[in-house]
Amino acid sequence: QVQLVESGGGLVQAGGSLRLSCAASGRTFSSYYMGWFRQAPGKEREFVAAISWSGASTSYADSVKGRFTISRDNAKATVYLQMNSLKPEDTAVYYCAADKSGSYYFSAVVYDYWGQGTQVTVSS
Repeated sequence: QVQLVESGGGLVQAGGSLRLSCAASGRTFSSYYMGWFRQAPGKEREFVAAISWSGASTSYADSVKGRFTISRDNAKATVYLQMNSLKPEDTAVYYCAADKSGSYYFSAVVYDYWGQGTQVTVSS
């Protein structure tokens, strides 16, 4: 069982930055592939970024590539999402998720554990 708690969301102007954190419980954090997803009102949950167990491999949605950076600190059992050059279309609730397999990391259905989400609002 893994519990995930996101933090760091808020209101920011377009062009600004935010850093999201997701703290995991338990001593098996390094055995989980970690992902960030987001969901805007009236839209489906969509993949944002993912990072492999050691942090050696990262993947991004085209919409955030070059602006967002995912990282992890296994000693602190925490995954981060640094978001730069934010746009109004980045407004959403952001969720972190954990999956042991690492397969189909871009698909929400494979993830076993989810956080409660943190709101990110980007004003124009």
